[in-house]
Amino acid sequence: MIAIIDYGMGNLRSVQKGFEKVGFEAVVTADPRVVLEAEKIVLPGVGAFRDCMRNLEAAGFVEPILAVIAQGRPFLGICVGMQLLFTDSTEFGLYNGLGVIPGHVLRFPEGMRDGGEELKVPQMGWNQISFKRRPPAFEGIADNANVYFVHSYYVKPDDNGVIATTTDYGMEFCSSVWKDNIVATQFHPEKSQDVGLTILRNFAAMKD
Repeated sequence: MIAIIDYGMGNLRSVQKGFEKVGFEAVVTADPRVVLEAEKIVLPGVGAFRDCMRNLEAAGFVEPILAVIAQGRPFLGICVGMQLLFTDSTEFGLYNGLGVIPGHVLRFPEGMRDGGEELKVPQMGWNQISFKRRPPAFEGIADNANVYFVHSYYVKPDDNGVIATTTDYGMEFCSSVWKDNIVATQFHPEKSQDVGLTILRNFAAMKD
């Protein structure tokens, strides 16, 4: 069973439909006990880091998430669901995350340019991913494949060895990570058409 964590922050149904399109059942759940029983876990996230973390804590998901990660079960973080895995975020202050991956969540600097054109923050739309390492969930994805982003903040891992892909948006930033049983993306696989569906299919087919 694939459990998609429902803590009030995320495009849950679109992620669920993505798995259904590639032939896998996924359950949207607000019950921490279901997460503890799941074979694979997905943590989506949309909105402010602070609010997402508060909702996770209030719904009782923090300990189950840490437990299933420690047990080595496949875990997929999406967008803010990736950022929450890190030590802290500077969004609206300084807020602690789950601390599973050492590093920080930072805002894109103002005044970034692509040639002569000033880039808007948030980054919203299609951009390319460049591989540093290739996790099993990214098997069959071409280098420089296009995926869909919506974000104003990016992750900066303490250890560059966890970076799976980078993307250029006025600067090179980490657009996905891979650490042991964790794969997490700043982009939205569920909005990234065939590339994203391939990632969801590969993740769903992974073994512990």
